Amino acid sequence: MTTAYRLWEIQDRSNTGPQMDEDDFLPKLFTPKLQEIVKKYEIKCDHGNPVPVDDEMADRIWKAGWELFREVGLYNTDTHRIIKVTDDEIKEALYMARGQYWVGAGKDAVLWQHRKVEDTLPPFCIYSGDATCDESLHYSQCLAYLKEPLLDGFCAPILEDSMGQKIRSAGPTEINGCTQHIYNLRLAAKQTGRPGTFFVAVGTAEHDSGQIAVSNNEWGVRTTDTRILGTLTEFKTADTLLNRVVHCAQYGCFTGNLTGPIYGGWCGGSEGVAVALVAYSLNGLCIYGAMFNQHFPFHLNWGSNTTRELLWPISMAGQAMARNSNLLYTSNGFANAGPMTEMLFYETACHALVSTVSGWHLWEMASTRNKYRNRATPLEARMGAEVGHAVARQGMTREKANEIANKLLAKYEDQAATAPMGSQYQECYDVDKAVPTSEHLDMFKKVKDEIAEMGVEFLF
Repeated sequence: MTTAYRLWEIQDRSNTGPQMDEDDFLPKLFTPKLQEIVKKYEIKCDHGNPVPVDDEMADRIWKAGWELFREVGLYNTDTHRIIKVTDDEIKEALYMARGQYWVGAGKDAVLWQHRKVEDTLPPFCIYSGDATCDESLHYSQCLAYLKEPLLDGFCAPILEDSMGQKIRSAGPTEINGCTQHIYNLRLAAKQTGRPGTFFVAVGTAEHDSGQIAVSNNEWGVRTTDTRILGTLTEFKTADTLLNRVVHCAQYGCFTGNLTGPIYGGWCGGSEGVAVALVAYSLNGLCIYGAMFNQHFPFHLNWGSNTTRELLWPISMAGQAMARNSNLLYTSNGFANAGPMTEMLFYETACHALVSTVSGWHLWEMASTRNKYRNRATPLEARMGAEVGHAVARQGMTREKANEIANKLLAKYEDQAATAPMGSQYQECYDVDKAVPTSEHLDMFKKVKDEIAEMGVEFLF
């Protein structure tokens, strides 16, 4: 199967599916059904073990996520209709889904494959600062990330200004900003000798018009790249998102489904988040035609996912999908601390370790909860990728990963609410050369040595 599943049959349901007031969807359908399903499948979280060893529960979470998606569907906020699929359609889509894709182009193409629990295959590593940045720093940051050897794919920083003007969604400035974004990205890839690098592009596009405007194999986003199509939290979509689904399917590029279930919100606790992650992945496959799912579950109060409340559902959902499907999915880290702090390196390492052992691929790393401009660097992403590769290559078990995760959590979890903001990119990187300062690199090496002593066998 290509990345579009029964495109027009599914789109038709956006206008003909069951009707419901938007204000009723979450409190009267989604949350009660999720609570019922969590109870039915006897899903219970143990925060003392961020990396559980419970195959039976993982399989129950898979069944629970399947049932949630089938019963709840996806709500279109524009048509006030629910897009629903049947069991047979889910089975058909899963049967036809590919377990691997070649992405990127030429010598830079990379094979992205499904991973199993405790797999020795290293995770596919997408580097992303997940942050906005100054227009004057955008190109330097693109260069800095593309210099990272373990980078398999790259999502560049987001522009809020272009040519000195504030970018406005759905306006001319957005199209201009998106053009600047992809030009910077393509040039940086060429200058670092990696012109065919797999891009997740472009993050500057908030509206469908900006995304569509830069679809061009010669100078823009290529058919060998991917777009991220967001699912609104929780389990909602809109015509502007479905426009992108149709465009990407017809243009021929890859697509990813972006979701962020909230701990403490309509999903409830850790158990509900784990079930929602599985359901969102089935949504991405069946409704968005996504070749992968990118998940960033986060805490309602902190906006991060590196504490126990989120690590448990990340681990269990990853295991559930790894054991019961051949889907591709990335674990998007959201940390509390900012760049050039030891805490950020600990958080990234813990998130990457838990995710890798549980069958995920990696998307690292959103620092300072993805809220502050210029507060992201490639070095924290490097930490996540190096941990992921090491953990996979040494064949680490879930039991060992759980032990190390608890040691890492002891280093930072009591600071979740008061985490340091750290430094901005231009304060810990040489902007002209796009390399980390010696102080930043020394801190990285210090923390890496500590993590090695805990049992992570780094490859270099």
